[in-house]
Amino acid sequence: MNNNGQSSTYYGKTNYRWVICMMLFVATTVNYMDRQVLSLTWKDFISPEFGWTDNDYGTITACFSIVYAVCMLLAGNLIDRMGTRKGYLWAIGLWSSGACLHAFCGIVTCGIVTGNWSVGFEESRNLLSASNATLMVSTVSVYLFLAARCILAIGEAGNFPAAVKVTAEYFPKIDRAFATSVFNSGAQIGALLAPFTIPVLARFFGWEWAFIIIGAIGYFWMGAWLLVYDKPRCKKQVNAAELAYIEQDLADESSSHETADGTKSKMSLWKYFTLRQTWAAIFAKFMPDGVWWFFLFWAPAYVKDVYGYSSDSWMGIMLIFVLYLISMVSIGGGALTTWFIRKCGGKSYQGRVNSMLLFAFFPLLGLFAQPLGSVSCWYPIIIIGIIGAAHQSWSANAYNIGSDLFPKSAVATITGISGMAGGVGCFLLNKGSGMLFTYTKETDMQVLGFHGIQAGYMIVFCICSLAYLFSWFMIKILVPKYKPVQVSE
Repeated sequence: MNNNGQSSTYYGKTNYRWVICMMLFVATTVNYMDRQVLSLTWKDFISPEFGWTDNDYGTITACFSIVYAVCMLLAGNLIDRMGTRKGYLWAIGLWSSGACLHAFCGIVTCGIVTGNWSVGFEESRNLLSASNATLMVSTVSVYLFLAARCILAIGEAGNFPAAVKVTAEYFPKIDRAFATSVFNSGAQIGALLAPFTIPVLARFFGWEWAFIIIGAIGYFWMGAWLLVYDKPRCKKQVNAAELAYIEQDLADESSSHETADGTKSKMSLWKYFTLRQTWAAIFAKFMPDGVWWFFLFWAPAYVKDVYGYSSDSWMGIMLIFVLYLISMVSIGGGALTTWFIRKCGGKSYQGRVNSMLLFAFFPLLGLFAQPLGSVSCWYPIIIIGIIGAAHQSWSANAYNIGSDLFPKSAVATITGISGMAGGVGCFLLNKGSGMLFTYTKETDMQVLGFHGIQAGYMIVFCICSLAYLFSWFMIKILVPKYKPVQVSE
């Protein structure tokens, strides 16, 4: 008999872990759609209303990134202590509320600038367009969007620490990269759905309703999570055979003095930063996450600035759609990692690092994106899509480096720490890109034969292309061979 009172002779193995994985997939899809609303509306709808520059947008995305980074550190530790059931509910509830709050920034800006607070969305747009206080409108709106973006960032910071911890609870090490790649593909699905829904909502109902409609989806997920989730040993849908499969690594983890549910051992947050394994997890996310978020936040602007296609034009929609469609190949990356692990005799860390080296070579194609763009806009889009696929395959493994090297009781914490590093990398790349693009436009800067903003994109593409190999070498230097961390009381 297992803890659910089920006979160990129960015929066959249940697959409830994949129901949980699908819940993580939906949450990640919602997460990325909420994150994408601003990037798909600012250039064509919000910027003309408030008078934003590239630097203003870069400031907003950079601040989102740094708040996200700090909160990832705190959220991971909090979820380890609170548990994934409550932690996930708090996270998605907060980020859904933050997403909806973006819609009211125009009304509040109108109230501050004109003194008229009793207006709706359309009336506030008309009053702001007629206002002569252009600088004030721009400044106030930027700060209001920053505030809403920070609330979104605080909530979204809980998604991946919770999801990776749930994956460690429901999947053995050999399957975690594949399970992570499945739920992490929600990022691409969200990005695929976004260009077909968000600009259309913004065009026909106003950009405000795009934030409200997409943001409200998270509230429905919360109700489903209450019904679906519990720890494997407490879930009657998990039979003895599936529970045994889930807990096959339990003997290896016994040295960390924790239970199968990962609820025992703890150590102080700052102690993590004295460990080489922590820094390996940090370097796995620091530069690569900045690359992914750069393409996530700037791809629509790139299509508009370089090729002239707006986010709601058919060509603009198809370019962004194809980019993220190609990145869906990353699901196979998780399966490939499973193959690498088996080839290494079940040694999860060694197999994972070997597969990450393979994924690190694909971003080098980014060095040719700008030159080939002079032939057709489709070439850089295809290349960015390939980089996106490589990144998501890399990322699925980067998250699980923590679960390889740390016990379950520390998984959310180490995910939060590495996620914080990724957020810092995103802050640096997004803020730097916004400043660079504004500067290159104003000075008509020349780099490798490209002028103006195209020169700016060439510089950033070069950084993105080399980021993964640099990160891989740092991981190997810090933890050349598998050496798990033992967490004691």
